[in-house]
Amino acid sequence: MAPAASKADVTEQLGQAGSIPVRLRQSSRSAYAADVVITDPRRSVPRTDALLADPALAAATERLGRALVKRAVQDVQERIRAGELGADGAVAAVLASLPPTASALRPVLNATGVLVHTNLGRSPLSAAAVAAMAAAGGTTDVELDLATGRRGPRGEAAIDALLDAVPAAEAAIVVNNCAAALALVATALGQGRELVLARGELVEIGDGFRIPDLLASTGARLREVGTTNRVTVDDYRDALHEQTGAVLKVHPSNFVVRGFTTSVPVHELAAALSGTGVPLVADVGSGLLAPDPVLPDEPDLQSTLAAGADLVLASGDKLLGGPQAGLVLGRADLVQRLRRHPLYRALRVDKTTLAALEATLRGPLPPVRAMLAADVAGLRNRARALADRLAAAGVDARATDSEARVGGGGAPEHPLPSAAVSLPPSFADALRAGRPPVVGYVDGHRTLLDLRSLPPTDD
Repeated sequence: MAPAASKADVTEQLGQAGSIPVRLRQSSRSAYAADVVITDPRRSVPRTDALLADPALAAATERLGRALVKRAVQDVQERIRAGELGADGAVAAVLASLPPTASALRPVLNATGVLVHTNLGRSPLSAAAVAAMAAAGGTTDVELDLATGRRGPRGEAAIDALLDAVPAAEAAIVVNNCAAALALVATALGQGRELVLARGELVEIGDGFRIPDLLASTGARLREVGTTNRVTVDDYRDALHEQTGAVLKVHPSNFVVRGFTTSVPVHELAAALSGTGVPLVADVGSGLLAPDPVLPDEPDLQSTLAAGADLVLASGDKLLGGPQAGLVLGRADLVQRLRRHPLYRALRVDKTTLAALEATLRGPLPPVRAMLAADVAGLRNRARALADRLAAAGVDARATDSEARVGGGGAPEHPLPSAAVSLPPSFADALRAGRPPVVGYVDGHRTLLDLRSLPPTDD
C-alpha cells in the first residue's frame, strides 16, 4: 500500500465558478491526475456571467428578459456537466433553446382542417390586425380627443367600423367575449326578472360551459318554453307577463336536431313581440357579418337585426376573423342601457383588442374568410406539389381529398371539400414536436395535413 501523502503534497485546485473542487495528489501519479482534470467535463463549464455577457446572449436578454435567458444558460451548463455537450457549443445551444418571444405561447401550423380551432386560438389574425395591435401597444388616443385635449369616447373608430359593416344596427358595444355579452344583457335586462328561452336552446357550448347556468348566475329567472324538439309562437306569447325582462333566442351552433322539430324564426318572433315592450335578443354566435353562400344555414348579424331582433350578440374571433371579443349591436336605447350598467366596466376590452377589431373590419380579407373562400382545385394543386416534394425526398407522401370543418361551434353539419397530404401515422407525433409544431390529424392508418386551414405561405 502506498504511503499516505502529507498535507504539503496535496493541493486544492478550483475550477471556474460553479465547478466542483478537485484535490490532486502530488506524487508519481500526478500525470494521471492531471489527465483526470483535463477530461472531467465539470471543469470546462463556462461561467454564467461569462455566457450572459456574450453579445448574442446579451441581445437575447434585451429581447426576452434576463430571467428567461439565465434559465436557458443554466440548462445548458447542466448538459455540459453531464458530458452531453461541449463547452464550445454553449452559446449556440442556449440560442437554440430560447423561444421566439417572452411568452410561452408557440406559433403552430394548423393542418387539422378545422378553420376556427378553439385549442389553437380560433381564427388567426390578419397581418393588418397584428400590425394594429403592435401600434396600439404603446400610448394611444383610445380615450382622448386630440383636437380638444378632452376625454373622448373609448374605441370610437372600432365601433364606427362595426356599424359600417352592419348597417341595420343603430349602436354597438364590445366586451371581452360572447359569453360576457350574454352575461351583460342578462344582468341589465333580466336581473330579478324572467328571461324567456326555448328548451331546445339551453345549450352547452364546450368545456362544461352551459348557457342556462350563466343566465341563472346573473340573478335572472329562466322561463323555459316549448319542448326539446318543438317550440311555437304561442309558447312564447303565453310566457309573457309584467316580469318578463327579455326573450332570448340562442343559435344552437354546435349541434342539429332533426326529425319532428319546430322552431320560431326571428322575424315571426319579432312580430309576436311587437307592441309588448319586451326586447328580443338573438345570440347568433359565430360573428358572420352578412349572409355567406358557403354557409347558407349560418345566421348573420345584418339579417338577424333586419328581421326584427332588438339586440344581436356574436363573437369577434370566429367567422368575423378578428380578436377574441363579444359584440352587441342593435337598438341605441338598449345599447346605451348596457353601456351605463356597472358590469360593463368589468367586461370592456383593451386598446389592442379595439385596434385589432377595427383593422379586421376595415382591412384586407382576414385569413378565416380566405380559408372559407378557398378554391378546391387550388387546394388539390397545393397538396400534389407538397406530396411530390416529400416523395422526392424519400417520404411516403401522397395527395388525397379530405373534408374540412368550420369549427368553433359553427356549421356542425356543413363539411367543406378540401385536399390534404397523406403521411404515415408516426408523422403525427413527430410533426407536433417540431419547430414550429405542425398539427394534423390521424384518419385510419394515415396522418393527414389538411391545407384548407393552412395559408399557402406556410406550405
